[in-house]
Parts: sequence; structure tokens; C-alpha cells
Amino acid sequence: MGFSAGPNRKFATQVNAAGGEVLLDQRVRALGSHHQKLVVIRRPRRSAADVAFVGGIDLAHSRRDDAAHRGDAQPRPFAAAYGATPPWHDVQLELHGPAVADAEVVFRERWNDPTAVSRAPWQVFGDVVRGADRTASPLPAALPDPPRAGSCAVQLSRTYPRRWPGYPFAPHGERSIARGYAKALSRAQRLVYIEDQYLWSTDVARVFATALRRCPQLRLIAVAPRFPDQEGTVHVPSALLGQTAALAMVRKAGGDRVQVLDLEIGDGTPVYVHAKTCIVDDVWAAVGSGNLNRRSWTHDSELTAAVLDSDRDARDPVDPAGQGDGARRFARDLRLQLLREHLDRADGDDADLVDPDDAAATVRRSAAALDGWHRDGRTGPRPPGRLRNHRAKTPPAWQRWLTAPAYATLFDPDGRPPGMKLRRTF
Repeated sequence: MGFSAGPNRKFATQVNAAGGEVLLDQRVRALGSHHQKLVVIRRPRRSAADVAFVGGIDLAHSRRDDAAHRGDAQPRPFAAAYGATPPWHDVQLELHGPAVADAEVVFRERWNDPTAVSRAPWQVFGDVVRGADRTASPLPAALPDPPRAGSCAVQLSRTYPRRWPGYPFAPHGERSIARGYAKALSRAQRLVYIEDQYLWSTDVARVFATALRRCPQLRLIAVAPRFPDQEGTVHVPSALLGQTAALAMVRKAGGDRVQVLDLEIGDGTPVYVHAKTCIVDDVWAAVGSGNLNRRSWTHDSELTAAVLDSDRDARDPVDPAGQGDGARRFARDLRLQLLREHLDRADGDDADLVDPDDAAATVRRSAAALDGWHRDGRTGPRPPGRLRNHRAKTPPAWQRWLTAPAYATLFDPDGRPPGMKLRRTF
């Protein structure tokens, strides 16, 4: 459909002219996207300095923001509600050690896929006319793994769709991101904290709802965008259709144990949440490109890093899940860092956030205070914090009926094999 085609071609032309090599890879399912956000840097003589980046941040204009959320001075077209320079919230991991080599494997597998980078006649014709590079040059031999670094084990999980012809490295597709989430949530006991761009799809919501029904003390805190990123008579109703159905399922299972929030800066401008992050019981943390929707769990290419720190956190509760896992330093520190940012807290000001129940109560009070300040006409000092309760508008029945086909095919397609679709498994 031409999404980002022009800027990508310009980027490829300039990099290739400078001596690099860019492939415009269309080896995806129909209406699919290579959605992985991955950078790997290897140094033959300094392997300890090897590094990889995995997460939600695209290499694109509009993404360069920080915790102050003043936005990127080089924006791209976006929904008007977010202003001229949309505030942008995202999360990325910097990896060192052997995980860098694992990330490189992901790149090498795709680079070495022998399937033509594009096959549709109009795409092939366009590539030939523009002189686009359609053949991958041989990569240098893989280097040995970098030496171990830090205290965290990192597991890379992925999504690839079932495609014809199949990917050589995933002939029936791959859904290890979905399976990783399902396994982590099957052990959740106290708190699941997520930040996600979409929160669409009842197929994904069912996994969270099952966890909430299984464990009556489990709480869910979710941070999402207030509005879709684009406007339009099809885009907005389709986005709302998927989100309202998913949130209704989760709220039915968890009741008031579920908090869904969005973000704004001090002047009331909403912050676009592009992060794809999940933290379970301060033990397991996942950061990557995969959103919580069916598209990301089955249809597009995705890459997520799950992190398990061997260092235990000594702050009470030392074992919030009560399963002997113990709170892990990386997962807890990441959750507290994000909550401090969203609550306008200084570093270390998190005594009422460490315990999962305390954190849920603190977030609820902060969002209620900010909602009340807006409801009262913004009179008096603005309460601290950026979190507000998320209220997605439910489309009317006629609009849901009209947009359901567009939602299921364009916005949240299903890339699973037929048997898995029927069984609703990943």
C-alpha cells in the first residue's frame, strides 16, 4: 500500500551510494510488515564492546524524544490531537554479551533468505526501474560470541507468519513471543505491568483474562495511547473496535483489579505510547517490537527480548509472587523507573511503589486526582503525575459492523496455520 515506501527508497539510495547495502525486503505475507527494530554492531578486535539494540524505537523521524516528552523537532504526519511535535514514549534495550550474537543470528537469517526480496510484478518492476538492490551480498563470517557481561539472562523470541514459500528458518512460522507471554502470565500472581501501543485483539486479551480469573489477587496496570496515531473514517473506528473488545474481556475477568491508563504532559497534550513492554511480578521483563495484538503475535516479523536477572532485589516484598522466584533487580528497577517517570517522581522516590498492591493504589490515586482536576476545569495547582484513566469511545453497532472486515484483514490479520486458528492456540 506504499506505507513509508518513498522514505525507505530514499534512505536505501543514499546509503548504497555511500558504500553501504540496504535491501528493501518485501518477503512478508500480504498486508504484512517487517516490524523488528534491531541494530547489531560487531567489532572483530574488541568483542567486549559488541552491542545490540532491541525494542520499540524505530530508526525514523518523530521518535527522538526523552522522559520530558517535548517531542521530536523533526516530526512526521500524525493525529492532530498530539500536537505539532507529538510527545513520544518508548522503551529500548541495550544488550551486551552473548545475546548480541543471538541478535545477529536474527539478522543473518533474514539477510540470507534465498527468496526474492519482492515477487509481485508491480514491485519487481518498480525495483528494476529504480535500480534497487535485489541481491544480498555475502556476509562476512560470523564472529565468536562476545564474552559474558552483566547478571541478566536474555532470551530472544520472535514472530514470523506462516508464508508461502516458508521462511527457511521458520517454515511454518514462529510464535515464540506469544508463547513466552503465555508462559509468563501462567505464573503471574501479584502484578502484571504493561505498556503497549495497541492493546488490540481478543485472542491476546484472552491470555491476560485467563491469568486474572485464575489468580484473584493478580492486578494489571496497562499504559496505552489515548488516541490512535492516525485519523480517518476507517482507521479510528477499526482501532477502537479492536481495543474496546479486548479491554472489555480483560475488565470482565479482573474488575477493579485492572487499570488501563494513558499519558499526558503538563499542558494536557497526550503522549503517544509506542513501547512494547511487560513486567510480571518483578521477575520476568520483556521489551521488544511485538505489540499486544494478533498481528504482532502471528502475522508480522517481530523480535522481543525477555530478561531474567540473576540478582535478587532485597527490598520488601522480596518474593512478591510467593513462588520462590524472588524479585529480580532488572525487572523491578525497570518498573519503578517507568512509574516514577509517569508520576513525576524523582529518582529513588518510590517507597509506595515497590509493593505491587501499594503501586496499584498509588497509581489509582494519582490518575483519579488528575482526572478530577480536569473535570473541575483545571482550577488550582495541577496534581503531579501524567497518568489518566483511559476511556476509549465504543463505536456504535452499525460502525462496528461496517469496520469489522477492515479490522480483521488490514489492522489485525492472523498469520497462523489454519489448525491453530481453529484451536485458537499459538
